[in-house]
Parts: sequence; C-alpha cells; structure tokens
Amino acid sequence: MKKLQTIQSIVEQGVVAVLRGKDANEVAEMAEQAIAGGIKAIEITMTVPSALKAIEKLAAKYSSTASDPDKFAIIGVGTVLDPETARAAILSGSEFVVGPSLNPATVALCNRYRIPVMPGVMTIKEIQEALELGVDIVKLFPSTTPSAIKAIKGPLPQANIMPTGGVTLDNVGEWIAAGAVAVGIGSDLTNEAAKKGDPSLIAARAAQYVQAFKAARGR
Repeated sequence: MKKLQTIQSIVEQGVVAVLRGKDANEVAEMAEQAIAGGIKAIEITMTVPSALKAIEKLAAKYSSTASDPDKFAIIGVGTVLDPETARAAILSGSEFVVGPSLNPATVALCNRYRIPVMPGVMTIKEIQEALELGVDIVKLFPSTTPSAIKAIKGPLPQANIMPTGGVTLDNVGEWIAAGAVAVGIGSDLTNEAAKKGDPSLIAARAAQYVQAFKAARGR
C-alpha cells in the first residue's frame, strides 16, 4: 500500500526537483529551498558526493505520510545505476528510485521492497520492457519535445511518462497537455541561485513551477 500511496503522491505533486550539488550539505539546502517553494518531490542524485547523507538528513525531517504540511515531502534518489546503490539509498530513507536507464536488476530489487522505481527510457522497446518488469512510471530521458509523449501514447497509451530534461517554465503546460503524469526539473531550478549565491532563489523558482503545473492541470 505504501508504494501505491507514494506513486499517487508523486503524480499529485506533479513536479520532481532533480538536485545535484558539490556535497551533501549543499544539495540538502537546495532540497529545503525547493520544498519551501512548494516542490514536494525531491530527487537527490547519486552523482553528489555523500549523497546518502543528504537523503538521510532529509528523510529524518520529511515524510510522504506526514500530516503536517511543513513536514510533508517525498524524498527519493536519482542516477541509480545498479541494485546495490538502490538498496543503499532505500536503507538511507529514499522513498523512490530513479535511474538514467533501464536496469532490470534494479527494477527487481525495488519491486522486492515495494519501492517505486522510474527507469530512464527512450524507445518504445524500452518502455514495453519496463512495463513488463512492473514499472509504474517511466522517465523519458533525455526528453526531446512534448510531441514525443503523444507518439509514445499511440502504441502504449497505458504508459505513465515523466519527462526529465528539456522541461522549462515555458513548456510545462505542453508536457502536461501531451500526457505527462509528472515532470522532472533539474538545472533550470537551481542555475540562477548558483550564479548569484542566493539559495532562496530556488524557493522562488520552485513556486513558479508549482504554479505553472497547477495551471496546466486546471487547479
């Protein structure tokens, strides 16, 4: 049941912050700012040194089952290449797992522990294989244009697709209209804050994305 609730929460939130930083402390601060701005689904990538420390810190403060809105957030891990990394992240508190590609062993591990897994896919063949492995949401990566989702939905209307990369404030609505169940936001969320050395700009940018997503969903 927890797995289904987590998937539902990710879809309801609609925007996933994909965060990279120079260390665990920096990426945890980025996450805090994104959450403050309203993005409640957080993906800490394993390219961050000591990424598991950031996940542990955030998981201790936030939970997808928290009744207090200030404590509610879904903390996950990204750039997972193998099942060993997925298991380590799950033990550190990760509530979902994202990979840049489809790794059947990683999917099997996540299914075993009832943790949502979103592997990166590009082709109809990869998406079909992911569905057959029991994947609930696939990550379209690298994403190209919203029309790609419409093309995929032709033969595979049952696929739940989350584009990551190529999503901007200007085209969030197009991705949702095309059928995306959620979108992943990376550097566009944090670039300005990094350039100006002001983490609070992440919160402001996050709020803009949340507003754009809600407008696209008609709520």
